[in-house]
Amino acid sequence: MEEYTVKIKSVGKITPDVLKITTEKPPHFTFTSGQASEISINKTGWVDERRPFTFTCLPDNDYLEFTIKTYPSRKGVTNQLLQLKTGDELILHDVFGAIAYQGEGLFIAGGAGITPFISIFRYLQSQNEIGNNMLLFANKTKADIIHEEEFKELLGKNFINILSEEKTGDYALGQITEEFLKPFLKAAGKYVYVCGPPPMMDAVEKYLSNLQVDEKFIIKEEV
Repeated sequence: MEEYTVKIKSVGKITPDVLKITTEKPPHFTFTSGQASEISINKTGWVDERRPFTFTCLPDNDYLEFTIKTYPSRKGVTNQLLQLKTGDELILHDVFGAIAYQGEGLFIAGGAGITPFISIFRYLQSQNEIGNNMLLFANKTKADIIHEEEFKELLGKNFINILSEEKTGDYALGQITEEFLKPFLKAAGKYVYVCGPPPMMDAVEKYLSNLQVDEKFIIKEEV
């Protein structure tokens, strides 16, 4: 696939360790909600350091947007992203991704695993098709919840949060368990969309199997 060099239009933090970067959009550039691109930074020493980042804008927006969790202590690509400013450049490579909207259901996200779902929910809103979709979002603390207010507005009572390291009056405390998951599965549509860190994914897939959810209705990124 052709490579595209795009200028950054804006960069800023939306949580203490999550960046939102918007860039130019190349002519005729296409993707579907839920997909990602391999991206590198157009600076000496970083051009060949590709990392996958998900598009969080809508496919028909006239810009591209990426929502990216950063790891400053690792001194890698995301640490370099924290140094970027308007006018710097990124290089876009292949577009890929198996997560795509199939129908109403339960979306289960852990931390930055929410990113493919951001564009999907924004697309559903644009089509007035939010319906009875539910989002179960697991984070460490309330400050880590990406786009909390936007999801509250989009989903209302169908936006469920669980925090592993902070007790609040609003959200459940702990981690996703089979018992915690069960009532939401019954309330949502037949599809289950899952994205998050590998240990969480493994655990959730085990719970779904125990709860007899057919694999063909589980939408996740292909490994």
